[in-house]
Amino acid sequence: MKLLQAIIIIQISSLCAQALALDRTEVTFKIFQFPANMIPRIDGDATDWNMVTDDYRIRTDQLVDDSGRHDAADPENLDICLRVGWVKGLNRLYFLYEAYDNYWDFSLPTLHNDELEIVVDGDASGGPLIDKEHKKLWKPEYVGAAADGDERISDADANWAIHGAHAQNYHIFTPAKDKDWTMVWGVQPWIKELPFANAACNYDFQPGESGKLTLEFWITPFDYAGPEGPERAVPSLLEVDKIIGLSFAVLDYDDVNNNHNCFWNLSRHHLMYGHASYLCAFKLMPLEPQFRKAIQADWSFQIIDMERRLVAFQDQSFGEISSWHWDFGDGASSSEQHPIHGYKDAGSYVVILDVKGPDGESRLSKVWDVTVK
Repeated sequence: MKLLQAIIIIQISSLCAQALALDRTEVTFKIFQFPANMIPRIDGDATDWNMVTDDYRIRTDQLVDDSGRHDAADPENLDICLRVGWVKGLNRLYFLYEAYDNYWDFSLPTLHNDELEIVVDGDASGGPLIDKEHKKLWKPEYVGAAADGDERISDADANWAIHGAHAQNYHIFTPAKDKDWTMVWGVQPWIKELPFANAACNYDFQPGESGKLTLEFWITPFDYAGPEGPERAVPSLLEVDKIIGLSFAVLDYDDVNNNHNCFWNLSRHHLMYGHASYLCAFKLMPLEPQFRKAIQADWSFQIIDMERRLVAFQDQSFGEISSWHWDFGDGASSSEQHPIHGYKDAGSYVVILDVKGPDGESRLSKVWDVTVK
């Protein structure tokens, strides 16, 4: 079975790379970068999000009801606003979901519940993320939802090999009454628990009543998250300007005896819940100007040859910079932007980078980070 899983993942990755095409090519949605000292607190209070401007908000009128029951959203029936954020250096996506509904349906302990369904593909690899879509890829005549699966691959093998492994689906209960905050539709329910996720909800209505709900949560996107647990998991790398695949749908029930009243979807493809190539493009944005200095020194390093004590330095400063001055802590210096320096002696060094530009100057010193033997 392990060999089958490896073959499946390799072949699907190859197919996805050839066929990736995120939905809604006319728009790239934005993910707000929170300053490191202003990370939102997960408590169901939206105050932390006041700094996030309107151009980051996704509202009901940007969604389509792909159940075909409604031509346009009615804010007196359902009115939502979703914002997404991130923090540089953390592998987390933060969400604020605010919704007014004229009938909140959450009285049953089953999957029947008003829901926010989030699907995230942290490396935008695309391709199927649920078992039945995976099996179709093994048919040469695969053309979409009409194709049957390969009978040589059992449903169980397909499920354990692919379901949620490279992209994740969260059925978030809004609100969750006497049940966990979300169902992870896949074979890795551990991703909804700390230290991989957290959630808090605020509301004051009863089942069947109207009212406003505020939901805050964060999740960890994974390039690989398997059924064996977090030991082999690979969190997605989040960095400025990266495009990830993301979409969401709102399932609105108006009667405990019926199916959902509508399926409001950001993607134009209903199948986005099981096929990551139908997600939308979201871009991890840099800090907004009001949260950053005009010029700020920053740098990293990598020891590329310990025997020769050879260290590569990478300038990561922000702003318009015209000159760099590196003090390597051993009496040597450089004016290159990305220098490589060899130390003669073993030891721990204080390395300083000074940068200058039309908007001023900045310095960053790192004490004993650079240590060679």
